Amino acid sequence: MCGIVGFVDKNIADKAPVIESMMDTIKHRGPNSSGELIDGSVALGFRRLSIIDIKSGMQPIYNEDRSKAIIFNGEIYNYQDVRKDLLKAGHIFATDTDTEVLLHGFEEWGIVELLKRIRGMFAFVIYDLETGDITGARDFFGIKPLYYYNRQGTFIFGSEIKSFLKHPNFKKELNKAALKPYLTFQYSALNETFFKNVFRIPEGHYFTFKKGKLSIKKYWDMQFKENNLSFEDTVKRIDESLRDSVKEHAISDVPVGSLLSSGVDSSYVTAILKPQHTYSIDFDTSTYEEGSSAKVLADKLGLENTRGVVTKDEAIKAMPLIQYYMDEPDSNPSCVPLYFLTKLASKDVTVILSGEGADELFAGYANYGYHSHSKAIRIFAEDLKKLPKSARYSLAHGLKKMPNFPGRLHLYESTAKAEEFFIGQAKIFTEQEAADLVKPDFEKSRSVKDIVMKSYSKVTEYSDEVKKMQYLDLHQFMSNDILLKADRMSMANSMELRVPFLDKEVAKVAEGIPTKYLLNSKDSKYALRVAAERALPKEWAKREKLGFPVPIRDWIRTEDVYHKFYKLFSEDYVNEFFDQDKILSMLDGFYKGQNDDRRKIWTIYTFLIWYKVFFINDGQKPTEN
Repeated sequence: MCGIVGFVDKNIADKAPVIESMMDTIKHRGPNSSGELIDGSVALGFRRLSIIDIKSGMQPIYNEDRSKAIIFNGEIYNYQDVRKDLLKAGHIFATDTDTEVLLHGFEEWGIVELLKRIRGMFAFVIYDLETGDITGARDFFGIKPLYYYNRQGTFIFGSEIKSFLKHPNFKKELNKAALKPYLTFQYSALNETFFKNVFRIPEGHYFTFKKGKLSIKKYWDMQFKENNLSFEDTVKRIDESLRDSVKEHAISDVPVGSLLSSGVDSSYVTAILKPQHTYSIDFDTSTYEEGSSAKVLADKLGLENTRGVVTKDEAIKAMPLIQYYMDEPDSNPSCVPLYFLTKLASKDVTVILSGEGADELFAGYANYGYHSHSKAIRIFAEDLKKLPKSARYSLAHGLKKMPNFPGRLHLYESTAKAEEFFIGQAKIFTEQEAADLVKPDFEKSRSVKDIVMKSYSKVTEYSDEVKKMQYLDLHQFMSNDILLKADRMSMANSMELRVPFLDKEVAKVAEGIPTKYLLNSKDSKYALRVAAERALPKEWAKREKLGFPVPIRDWIRTEDVYHKFYKLFSEDYVNEFFDQDKILSMLDGFYKGQNDDRRKIWTIYTFLIWYKVFFINDGQKPTEN
């Protein structure tokens, strides 16, 4: 696990201080050592967190004749098998790293065939010293980040945007089109980031940069197509694939632990891994208690559990630092516990396993059609799903117009076309509310419908509405929020976080499972829960999903935090973005118990904190004290 940076720029004579400054900015991603390559107009930089082949794995790594070099962030879990094939083909290795396997694999097979063969999480860049060509790729799900800026003869790429700020020809500018969608989605929802002209290399894509021209192409995507396996065989395949994935993800030359919450996903991973160390987090409030539940499971499994407690003051004080590490505003409150959780774990281990991705692959979200607690309603909804598509859609339109009654939302979302109601797991402000709140300069942006239809348009052939929703979440919520915060909050503490559910072999199993095995009258994520019983106590496998609950309501309604928010919302720069009277009124109403707009307030607060860090304070790292 590391950080990579690089640029192509003919107008910078002395590239060494520039690339070194960029590398220093992401030192948290790789505190152990650094390396660089400067060749003509090209500069590559690397920060290393030593995981595999600690003694000789320094990057950039070169091929046999030093005609090609690679910088790489991530882990290739099947690198030993791929290495054997390359040795048979005559390649000579100088290290025992997975990095060198990528480089020789690229030489032997080219980028597309290499990507077909590997299994892991990655963002890598290969530079051809003879031709000047640059080739790079981002992993299947977007676990590892990779950004680029390509303007006026300057091409910059790297793991984190903040490193771009150190390049003299990078023009830092706010992307005004990003704010309004952010208010709805809670994360940066466009492919162009909050920094104008800075884009993500999308998950499952590779790029080439040749003679000043950038080309980006897809090499992998989820292909949901239901198989004909029995339920028993499905459960068996889920369990076998996850056990194999956990085994592969545990490969390391440094200690490995696991994050443990009260939910089934991280618990299932932990029960398979059985690490020496497990970690959980709580807050100094009785509202939610994740850590105490996790401790109960750790005791049942005979594992050591370290529980941390985050106070309100610690959480609020850490927010500027958290948003600095995030690079873009993200108002998912779970950023806070994840930051402190990985900080806690970093005292003992360097690698940590977690449960991200299970809800997207195995239909674990209530919004997929599991709102009702009434079993009768759920059974009725299952029967309605068997109606012809036209009848279902017609029924849904009727349910949408009816006065509310118990189970109406569950029945509506079980029969409606996904495109009509589902935009992903986060929906903070409605699109109209966001438009009414922002100043005119920020009203022009892609519509919410346009953003989600980018994904929906790729699965128009799906008759299964749940599969459509899963696909959207994989490419919106998971890649732009869940995985981004997992990477950033762990790397902020120089930790490698691995996600065994997001393995392409596990995905092969998941994409073929009939929806009736995943979401039915019995439970959400049903087949996964039954599989988990092979490793967990039955009652634990059936635990209700809580997410990562954070007591932001309790915090904002305390006098000191309310006054901090009020002071921030009243600052002069805020009027550039928002109707200041409206957001102050919203905050005041919440404090007095007149509304429950905590998520809306937190989303505004997060953006303002982020903007202050990167634009008012010019991207300077906030102090940790």
